[in-house]
Amino acid sequence: MEAIETSGEKSIVDELNFGKKTAKRVAWESWEFTVVGPHQVKVTNASYGYLKDDHAYVVGVEVRNGRPVPVECDCPADQFSEEYACKHRVALAAIGGPTVLNAAVACETPKSDTDPDPDAVETANTAADKLQADGGVPAETEEPAECDCTREGGFPCWPCFRDGEAE
Repeated sequence: MEAIETSGEKSIVDELNFGKKTAKRVAWESWEFTVVGPHQVKVTNASYGYLKDDHAYVVGVEVRNGRPVPVECDCPADQFSEEYACKHRVALAAIGGPTVLNAAVACETPKSDTDPDPDAVETANTAADKLQADGGVPAETEEPAECDCTREGGFPCWPCFRDGEAE
């Protein structure tokens, strides 16, 4: 059998050092990828079903020789061994591939809240900012000096009831 000549370029997966067991796990398990920041991808092992959030780790991406490569992961396995790549890094390179890696590199750094932007419209960022209480002070409303409520069914109108004129 003849050897097929290649262009000499290594794939991103070839940049990582891992064993057969890791390769099998990456192939068998289900993966989800989310770009969470510049050069950061959250890799989730979706094989765990409703517990998958407990099996999600952030993988750091670095550009080497003009190509993005997963270089670090915050999972215990990657922290334990500097020599071998964890399954999350391998999954990002093999399953996520160049599309996800390039998206992580292209992700821009969000502007900080302290950077003044003269064209920005001031908006509330959180639900607490949007739903601020007024301190419990009732709004001032103009009411007629005398009420002409008919007290149908024996009930006064709302302004009369509110002001204690229930009789």
